Parts: sequence; structure tokens; C-alpha cells
Amino acid sequence: MVSGERWLVVGLGNPGPKYAGNRHNVGFMVVDELAAQRGERWRLHKAHAQVVETRVGDAPVVLAKPASYMNLSGGPVAKLSAFYKVPVDRIIVVHDELDIPFARLKLKRGGGSAGHNGLRSITASLGSPDYVRVRVGIGRPPGRMDAASFVLQDFSTAERKELDVHVARAADAVETVVTSGLEKAQLVYHTAAS
Repeated sequence: MVSGERWLVVGLGNPGPKYAGNRHNVGFMVVDELAAQRGERWRLHKAHAQVVETRVGDAPVVLAKPASYMNLSGGPVAKLSAFYKVPVDRIIVVHDELDIPFARLKLKRGGGSAGHNGLRSITASLGSPDYVRVRVGIGRPPGRMDAASFVLQDFSTAERKELDVHVARAADAVETVVTSGLEKAQLVYHTAAS
């Protein structure tokens, strides 16, 4: 890994206050945490996204929140990738993951979309699935609840008590990918939440 190469870190979510606390917006929460830790303010970019230009370790990093709805995230991500000249292998997408229990994280490069419309849109727009995914566990819906309804609900009262720790841990995982590489981050963050 070459020190000083720029990364693009994209948090997925839906824009607007109506969706702010939704499980589907946990990607936004993680990049908000990374920006807040650095005292940075979001600004609107012509790529139809909010961005923060900052640093993680020695590397310049662009944090981004697409201003489109989740299922149209790919357009802004592809435009930011082109504008900042960030190749697919240095793009990190932070998103909610139904197949991982709440308060757990998994990281990987590439793969399918597993029904996640944000990932499907990004893969189509980039023409490649080979970006890094920080998969933030939100768990499965209870009973027979529809998954689409579940992800658009706010976190439960019990979950909210742990949410800040979960989000901060995901932010730390992003930093570890940038500073030490994906394999190191997987070794650290694939264990159960402590």
C-alpha cells in the first residue's frame, strides 16, 4: 500500500431528517462519526453528494454521503471516483447488513449485492464490484416483518443504547483499512464486539 494515496469512503443512507435514524442509514452515521472526530463540516459537491476532505493517518480521504436515495447511490459514487481520481480498489462503502447480527462487523472486498439496492447501484455505475465493503450488522427483521420495512425503521430503544459504540467501532474499522490494509482490519474487527 502506497502511503499518501487518496481514498474515497462512502456511507450509504437516504437523505433527509425523515430517514436519519433508520437502520438503512447506519452508513451515513459512520461517516458522520469520522467527520465529527476530525471537527470537519460537510459541504455539497457537484457530484450530488455531501463531502468532507480530510486525512486518515498519512492518506488523504474523501468522506461522502450521496444526496440521492439509496437505490441511486451509484451515480454520485462514480462521479466522485472520477473527480477525485480514486480507483475502485481504494473505495470503501459503509452499509447496513441484514445478514450480520446487530453490533457485529464484517469487512470484505468485492462480492454480490445480496439484495442491497445501494450496492447494486454502485457496482453497476463503477462497472466493478471490487470495492471494500464495511458491512455494519443490523440483524434480521423479527417474525414475518418485511426486510424493506425493517431497514426503514429507526433502531430500537435497546439498540440505540449500543449504537454509538457500534458506529464508532465501524469508523475505527474504516481507519484501519486505510492505514493498515483490509486483511489487518479483518483480523481485528471480525471478532465479536467487545
